[in-house]
Amino acid sequence: QVQLVESGGGLVQAGGSLRLSCAASGRTFSSYAMGWFRQAPGKEREFVAAINWSGTSTSYTNSVKGRFTISRDNAKNTAYLQMNSLKPEDTAVYYCAAQYGGRWSGAGADYWGQGTQVTVSS
Repeated sequence: QVQLVESGGGLVQAGGSLRLSCAASGRTFSSYAMGWFRQAPGKEREFVAAINWSGTSTSYTNSVKGRFTISRDNAKNTAYLQMNSLKPEDTAVYYCAAQYGGRWSGAGADYWGQGTQVTVSS
């Protein structure tokens, strides 16, 4: 069992930055690939970024490439999403997720956090 708790969301002006954190419980954090997803009002949840177990491989949805950076610290059982040059269309609830195995696949997450709100004003 893995519990995920996100933090770091908030209100920011367009062009600003936020760093989201996802703290995981348990001693097997490094056995999981980690992902970030988001859901805007009236829209389906969408993939944002993922990172493999060691932090050596990452992937991003096209709309955030060059602006967002996913990372992890296995010693701290924490994953991060650094978000720069934020746009109003980035406004959403952001969720972290864990998938057992070395690399994120399309099989879906095994565990989800409760979400943190990010609001970008124009």
